[in-house]
Amino acid sequence: MPIKAVFFDIGGVLENTPETGWTDKWEDDLHLKRGELDERLMHIWKAGSLGFISEEEVKKSIGEILEIDQEQVEALMADLWEEYLGTPNTELITYFANLRPRYKTALLSNSYVGARSREQERYHFMDICDLIIYSHEEGVAKPDRRIFDLLCARLSMQPAEIIFLDDVEGHVAAARELGIHAILFRENQEAIAAIQACLQSPLRSDTNSIHSE
Repeated sequence: MPIKAVFFDIGGVLENTPETGWTDKWEDDLHLKRGELDERLMHIWKAGSLGFISEEEVKKSIGEILEIDQEQVEALMADLWEEYLGTPNTELITYFANLRPRYKTALLSNSYVGARSREQERYHFMDICDLIIYSHEEGVAKPDRRIFDLLCARLSMQPAEIIFLDDVEGHVAAARELGIHAILFRENQEAIAAIQACLQSPLRSDTNSIHSE
């Protein structure tokens, strides 16, 4: 079955997102133990990643839980978004954009409420692909197979017609279980070569095994 679509993860793939140390900074400022910030806010992070709360509710909850004022909340969220958005992986963004119009292209991201507007402002992703699916807008996240089923349905394609690039092994494994040609991202040239090999030989029996180690 020929390949008709290519979809990429965003964070860690099209965005370079190394840790900035913002959580350590805030734990020091608020006299918290290491790991305590995420421990206290874990349910807020999860709810926001699935869109169960709004941005305003996120801020209100953080202020109440950490007992900080609105100005501090805004500063904390600014630090969070700076790490979340990272910097552009320019080479891979260019490659991805140039796959159109030969193939349908899509982005599939485990995201956080507010990500679409911020990523559009910084990266203009909606201008370079046909579809973006964010976990916070759908209420389901990778590796849940429902989000892959959703992608196939919106593209009106079968799993075997799609290539997927992600930097998380569990997400790649879940996609492969559905029959998607899933590739584990490590670095640009390796990923591009793997995608090109799959595009040039879509009927090859071993395409689902690319970088399976």
